[in-house]
This record gives sequence, C-alpha cells and structure tokens, in this order.
Amino acid sequence: MKRREFLKLAAGATAAAMCPLKGCAHPSPSRQRAYRRPGSGPSAKVFLAGTGTACSEQAVKLAVRACAEAATDFSWLSRGDAVFIKPVVNSGNPYPATTSPIAVAAMIELLREKGAGRVVVGDMSGVEHVRFSPAGCSGSSRALMESSGLARAVTASGAELYCFEEAGWEAFHEEAPAAGSHWKNGLMMPDILSEIQHIVLMPRCGRHVLAGSTLGLKAAVGYWRHDTRLEYHRDASTFSEKTAEGNTVESLRTKQRLVITAADMILATFGPDEGYVCRPENGLVIASESVVAHDMVSLAWLLENRRIMPASEKDGFMDTSSIVPRVGNHMVVNWLGGLRQALASEAFVKEPLATVWDDPVLDRAFDLFGGVPEVVLEAADDAVPEELKLRLGQMTTAPV
Repeated sequence: MKRREFLKLAAGATAAAMCPLKGCAHPSPSRQRAYRRPGSGPSAKVFLAGTGTACSEQAVKLAVRACAEAATDFSWLSRGDAVFIKPVVNSGNPYPATTSPIAVAAMIELLREKGAGRVVVGDMSGVEHVRFSPAGCSGSSRALMESSGLARAVTASGAELYCFEEAGWEAFHEEAPAAGSHWKNGLMMPDILSEIQHIVLMPRCGRHVLAGSTLGLKAAVGYWRHDTRLEYHRDASTFSEKTAEGNTVESLRTKQRLVITAADMILATFGPDEGYVCRPENGLVIASESVVAHDMVSLAWLLENRRIMPASEKDGFMDTSSIVPRVGNHMVVNWLGGLRQALASEAFVKEPLATVWDDPVLDRAFDLFGGVPEVVLEAADDAVPEELKLRLGQMTTAPV
C-alpha cells in the first residue's frame, strides 16, 4: 500500500486510536511568529528565467543556463575543482516529484564549460524506499535515480552518480549545527563532501505532507545518515526548526555556492512523492546564491500555483488534516527506529501554509541567516512576464 492510501485510511480512524502515541492528547501549540522587520537582513538577488509555454527540453536547458549565469559569475570555480550537485530524489517518481533530469544535465554541461573537473551528483532517498543501518541497507537510491530518469541524464552528461548509502555506515562524519540549535546531537554528513570544493543545490518546488513544502532548505535531509533522520522525526516538536538549522553545518555553510530550481512543473498537493502536478502557462527556473531568498520565491511560486490550480484537484482533506501528518511522522519514526521509538516520539503539528510568512522553516532561517532578506527579483531572460515577477515580488516583501 502506498503512503498516500495508508495515510487516508489511518486518518479515518478514531482519535482514540491515536492515544497511545506520546503527546497525541496535548500537541505542541502553534508557534508564535516574531515580528519581522522588512528588509532586516541582507539584500539578496533571486533570478527568474522563463521556459515558455511549451517547456521543451531545449527551453528548460536554456533557462537553467541563463538563470545560473545571472545568479553567479562562477568566480568561485577554479579549473579542475570538484563540484557536488545535490538533487532531491526522495523516490523513484519522475519530476516534479524529484529534481528535473533535464535541469541537472544542463548544470553539469555548464559546470564543465566553466572549468569544473570532477562533477558528482548524489543523494540518499527517503526512508519509505531506503532503510539504512549499521547492519546494512535495503532499497537503493541508485535504482530510484534510474527510475526517475536522473541516472541516465547524469551519466550521459559525463558526471558521476553517487548514492550515500552505498559507501556504508562509517562513510559519514559528524558536523555541528549553529549554536543554540534544537539538535541534541551533531548531524551525520557524508564523507564525500570533504572531497569536493563546491556544492550546487538543485531542489524541486513541491508540497510536502509533513513539512508543508519541500524546497531548498528541506533538501538537506537527503545528506543525513538515518540516525540523524531518526532524531529529526522523533523529536517532532522542533522538526521545522531543525530543518533550517541543518543548513548551518560547515560543509553547507562554506561550500554551497548556488541554489537553482527548475519549476516549470510543480507538485502542488500532498507530496513529497505524489500529488497534482501543475504545468503553469509560464514555467520558471529560480536561482540565487542565498538559499533563504531562493526558498522565499520558490514557496511563493508554489503557493501561486496552488491558488490558481483547478478546484477539482485540490486535496483539501489531505492538505488540511491535523491527523494525517501526525500519523505519517509516527510511521516514519517506526521505519527509522522501530515501534519503541515511534511510541516515544513527539506528536507532529503541521501549521497552515497560506503565505511565505507562515512557514516555520523560513521563520527559523531568518534568525539563523541574519534576518529577513530584502529579495530583489530580476529576470535572467526575456521570457518572464513582468506581471508574474511583480506578483512574486509582492508575495516575498515582508509585511509591515
């Protein structure tokens, strides 16, 4: 049974069935949003490129190149440097449930042109599909990359495909998040990040049944060994805060150069693996050197597509139910640590996500990365309608 069907059945059960789960009767209260001074953080440019109405492979590749070259001058890249491209391959489902293979291929080609030596593309898929422990591993991120089409795009472009679990449990090292984080332990990050000089993050734009959205900041989960993922899901009252804090470890803080998302298709409901796929009239590629500013615009684009999608496709119950994410998170903890850990885990509380300012992940990121950035939206090509740029600009302007 797929996760979506299971959660629908589980959510239909009575509240009494949830009582054995720790914290169920008294879920954590909604977070109180701090007042955010408009533009209290550094100015951050976010670039948009259009894919046109056809969204052909060539149009997407050109948009990726235009957006990347507008967002960074690649002065950080010396000839022969190793670059790690981090996509999001939670499952084996095709884009937009996973990162666009066309976009990844375009970025590999561009990096090669700019002088990159070794280019590695890697991830570790979600625990529903890959179970990883000191005793071994079941499931395969590589097989899922092949199913999604990413593996073929990577190898055809001359890059190296890398799946973290294949290196074994000991091929990870501990990195500390920023001081004052909600993590009890350090984060177990893959050793390969010590072998490369630069990281290019390539998430997707989509809904997430637990987190509300899955964008750049959430993509950090793919790096983590499963003991780190266990703490992340088990201590669920600080799930959102830990998501943002996971981006402050040294590897990401010192090596991540660019965040770029192909968003000509958007997974607008449920997520992360299934849901209604929006194909907007004007597809976008979104790029920035700031993961926070990138995610503000990417979230605005997700919300805008959710607003205009057909009413018949809106999965209201799955999007608004408080039981579905709670059951789902306990299920993930069970997969990661067994029934005892699941019974000891905290209740998960998913907050409504109607505006950029409702997102608790971004809210914590504002604290960690110097305040609310003043997002400066710029078009990287002439295929971005001015009214669309203005609309996204309004949605990412901090309220007074």
